[in-house]
Amino acid sequence: MMLVVGATGQLGGKIARGLLARGKAVRILARPGSVVAPLVDLGVTVAMGDLRDRASLDAACHGATTVVTTANSARRIGDDNVETVDLHGTRHLIDAARAAGVGHVIYTSVLGVSPDSPIPLLAAKGANEAHLRKSGMRWTILAPNAFIESWPAMVVGRPATMGLPVSVVGSGLRRHVFVSEDDVAAFGIAVVDHPAAVNQHLAIGGPQALSWRDVVAVYERVLGRPIEIRFVKPGEPVPGIPAPVLPLLANLDTYDTDFDTAPLARSFGVRLTTLEEVARKTIAAGMAHD
Repeated sequence: MMLVVGATGQLGGKIARGLLARGKAVRILARPGSVVAPLVDLGVTVAMGDLRDRASLDAACHGATTVVTTANSARRIGDDNVETVDLHGTRHLIDAARAAGVGHVIYTSVLGVSPDSPIPLLAAKGANEAHLRKSGMRWTILAPNAFIESWPAMVVGRPATMGLPVSVVGSGLRRHVFVSEDDVAAFGIAVVDHPAAVNQHLAIGGPQALSWRDVVAVYERVLGRPIEIRFVKPGEPVPGIPAPVLPLLANLDTYDTDFDTAPLARSFGVRLTTLEEVARKTIAAGMAHD
């Protein structure tokens, strides 16, 4: 039995559906009021609970052989925050899995996290990576770079398709291997029962290292027209970007992430998706919706 935590979100839902397609028995953790019917119709069972409720995690982990978690507080509000969800909630899940005799925990972290990070989300992820490593269970840490769908598509794609200027924080010259959410889901599915994934920290990027200026050029090619760029200083507001995300966006202008994921992708049978593929798909979907 696979327990997927975060399955009512985008990434976790893709992983749950992929595991079902491979014939796995899948249980999901869901909070009261969550939309679970589409997954239930596909064959998942539901354990009602919450990362903030340790007893519910003990019940959800009972009988599970593998736990996959993608849960985070990014799209939550109120009492669902980095401290309660990303830090303590994930730690409680790891402890519950260990107490239930779970054999393998697959944790979706973020590339380059550290318990000492000044950014609370990255510090929480770093602390739980360390906690999982010390748990005594088999573990796999997925450490994806920034998602194409959450960063290039939102920072550049959304305003560009609306005919608005694109705001680039800093110089726009730092290069990053942005990765598609679909590819991260593919890794999340592939590492289950894969011996090469046991006790491994997997840095996951996309097929190209791109600067923000490169990202703009991709969207110019897809849209067939020039895009106006306005440069802003770190910390300045960016239209359409929530204030809590601004430090992460500014942080991307302080370093480069340029590494080759191709060997890892070949090992796990994952085909990496380009930014242009994502851009064409999302723009076409938007036009069809209109």
